[in-house]
Amino acid sequence: MWIFLRVGRLAPGRYMRCTVMDNIRLASVAFTGHRTYCDEGERQLADVLEMLYSEGYRRFLTGMAWGFDLAAGLAVIGLRRRHGDVRLVAVEPFGRFRALFSGVEATVYDEVLASCDERVTVCGTYTAACYRLRNDFLVDHAAVVVAWYDGGSDGGTAYTVRRARRHGIPVINLRPSEQLSFGWL
Repeated sequence: MWIFLRVGRLAPGRYMRCTVMDNIRLASVAFTGHRTYCDEGERQLADVLEMLYSEGYRRFLTGMAWGFDLAAGLAVIGLRRRHGDVRLVAVEPFGRFRALFSGVEATVYDEVLASCDERVTVCGTYTAACYRLRNDFLVDHAAVVVAWYDGGSDGGTAYTVRRARRHGIPVINLRPSEQLSFGWL
């Protein structure tokens, strides 16, 4: 099933109703992380996915950016090989987002996208707010966020972690020795 959700003309933070029921959020996990991620947490990610699966989580949302997002997508594909009821959702910030990728990253992007059960495109075209709106969508449609977060105060990962915490959504940070108890949160 493919879902296209376009919100380019709506006020920031507003979404059009899609066919996914709101209670699915309770079984959903979103990923956020840095684009510089290079599989350092591959084993931890696999372990956390198994733990989340054992707790009833079946739907996993990836923001489709290179680095942690795509690595998480690949890890969910591996999880689905062991558990057939796992669902993977691609949440792209804007239409034609794929055009930003080349080489190995493009190949991984295509592999993850081809394995997705749903596809959400947050904005029809690029806008200054499309990445933030994508991150809002991830937080708003998940009960748990899994992060690869270095503790910095700037960027999309920091924004997404802050937003999740403000909304009472648990954040599991896989990056070693990083804590999520900063004064600026």
